[in-house]
Amino acid sequence: MLAVGGAAIGYVLYVRSAGADVRGNSQEFVTTDTSALPPGHNPIAWPTFGYGSARLHVAGGSLRPPFRVAWTFKARTLVEFPPAIGYGDLYFANNSGTLFALRAGTGALDWSYDSNRCVAASPAVAAGVVYEAFLNRPPCNSTSSDIDGRIVAFDAASGKIRWSRTIGPTESSPLVVGGAVYLGDWQGKVYALDAATGRTRWTFETGGKVKGAVAFDSGRLYVGSYDGHVYALDAGTGHELWRASGQERLGSAGTFYSTPAVAYDRVYIGSTDGKVYSFGAHTGDLRWSHSTGGYVYGSPAVSGLRVFVGSYSGRFYAFDAATGDTLWQFDANGQISGSATVLGGLVYFSTLARKTYALDAKTGKLVWTFADGKYSPVVADSTHVYLVGYTKIYAMVPR
Repeated sequence: MLAVGGAAIGYVLYVRSAGADVRGNSQEFVTTDTSALPPGHNPIAWPTFGYGSARLHVAGGSLRPPFRVAWTFKARTLVEFPPAIGYGDLYFANNSGTLFALRAGTGALDWSYDSNRCVAASPAVAAGVVYEAFLNRPPCNSTSSDIDGRIVAFDAASGKIRWSRTIGPTESSPLVVGGAVYLGDWQGKVYALDAATGRTRWTFETGGKVKGAVAFDSGRLYVGSYDGHVYALDAGTGHELWRASGQERLGSAGTFYSTPAVAYDRVYIGSTDGKVYSFGAHTGDLRWSHSTGGYVYGSPAVSGLRVFVGSYSGRFYAFDAATGDTLWQFDANGQISGSATVLGGLVYFSTLARKTYALDAKTGKLVWTFADGKYSPVVADSTHVYLVGYTKIYAMVPR
């Protein structure tokens, strides 16, 4: 019995040691900063979740608070993921499955589509087409229908369906790159579909549900899975280049709902084990990890050699992108589930207590708050900031 007890204690100590935070260094890190992308490109101002294909959640421009509300749109039910913006319209869906196209300047409804499914994803806009991913029919967390999800391509101007595909239930915000649409589903598959026809180019199967979105950089795709791994795939073939996992821990292993962000030759992603991870983009080697005290569902925003992310602990962090050192942290009024956005030198995030914050990205100093918001907070074009409230979209302009 003493030997068994000693072995158990030894194992606990080993796992605790193996799961300790790892400080990074200059390996697989370049200082070239491509995160500060120029202001919205006409006719598409905000193409997809995270703004660009690397999912950095950063855009240029100089819009800053204080703001006044120019118009408000009532979406009837929860809006969990932010709009895409293109051709003068905002495209977004509420959780009960209605996809809306609103005039960006006025909030007037151009068209809508009722899917009779749930939605937990942002659309993507490219070449006059809006691509949206749909979950299964209510109850949307049911496992009774494993292939009852859809990916649908709509004409951006009219809302007419160009093509539709049945896949597993999906909450993976689509990404359009090089004539292909990339996304994952609850069956654990990653798809590359032809953007014009919806035909399958290739599929890749992970060992668990793929709930987050796919990121792209330099011919590679990066995606997390509920099998506890992050994958790098060849974007042209779907061939696996590497897989990585979170650190060992007592109890169940961490899973990846967070969408990766790719910058500085690194991949940054949050885990349900409460950590933020940095992996080498070319090797998958662990470069740093940092505990946050709670689940990390949100996707990191990466800008100015910093990684911004919130935690279910209610704390919002700025980490050094190379080392993972904490540069500053901010204690908010509630749990943080959604992803942050960097605009005009400020980083925005919302809490489950329904409040949105804007902090100085360099110092963490509080600059502005708004009494609504719950998940991912804002997107923007050259004239407006669009804040995602619990069931509303607010168009804001500087006072």
